[in-house]
Amino acid sequence: MADEENWVRIGNDHLSAAINPFGAELSSLKDADGRELMTNADPAFWTGRAPLLFPVIGVTRDGIRLNGQHYPMAKHGFARHSTFELVAQDATRAAFSLGDSEETRTSYPFAFRLEVEFRLEDATLVTEVRVLNRGEVPMPASFGFHPAFAWPLPYGKARADHRIVFEKDEPARLREIAPDGLIAEARRDSPLDGRVLHLADDLFTNDALVWDPVESRHVTYGVDGSPQLRIAFPDTDKLGIWTKPGAAYVCVEPWHGIADPEGFDGEFTDKPGVFIVPVGGEKVMRMSVTLAG
Repeated sequence: MADEENWVRIGNDHLSAAINPFGAELSSLKDADGRELMTNADPAFWTGRAPLLFPVIGVTRDGIRLNGQHYPMAKHGFARHSTFELVAQDATRAAFSLGDSEETRTSYPFAFRLEVEFRLEDATLVTEVRVLNRGEVPMPASFGFHPAFAWPLPYGKARADHRIVFEKDEPARLREIAPDGLIAEARRDSPLDGRVLHLADDLFTNDALVWDPVESRHVTYGVDGSPQLRIAFPDTDKLGIWTKPGAAYVCVEPWHGIADPEGFDGEFTDKPGVFIVPVGGEKVMRMSVTLAG
């Protein structure tokens, strides 16, 4: 594909990764034998690979409201549709940056910088994101990761045998996503078997599974007795898991934020999950993916 010519590539003896500057989107993650660990981006299902969600996650009822004024906002924000600048690269590291512009300020009236670093550490890919406030007022924001991993993984195991194992017990009932993408008032029973989510298409008939809060800070994805992915998210307290039934991927999505709840009509600063970056300050969020076994 033509856009692959622009991907920024890093690698070591364990993993190789490719990042598309459009969205600073992780677009490929391969093992030492060149087997792809991420989605095939089949357009029949979803062409996304690992978009970065900023400054909102999911849909809003009517954009965002700040000081009584409404600003339009696309689903999952604008970062995923923005071209980032490559600011540093070596064999195992690539760093990207996105700053505010006249266009971004029409929907998000803040002076920000979004810095994204990808680095390989042995069999782990670390993604570190910094949300910086370069303005003169406190800055509200949300941020989320949205990586889509191959389902099944490329190790010869049946798709139906794949599961996701949580680090800790998850006693909370799950959030429901309404047909319009908002967070419903009702909650749903958890499909976990102890700490195990046995993956099946019918889990996702009504959109994503959403843990809010999630107690775990990592999950393990794959099949026992085969190489698996350990996905860690030390800085986010919500987790979405999603696919489209029949697709060859499953998304494991650590979030700091959430779609608008049904009936929410408040200020963006008061929305659940929104964090405030002080003037001159930053908010750091990390996700790591380790190939184990």
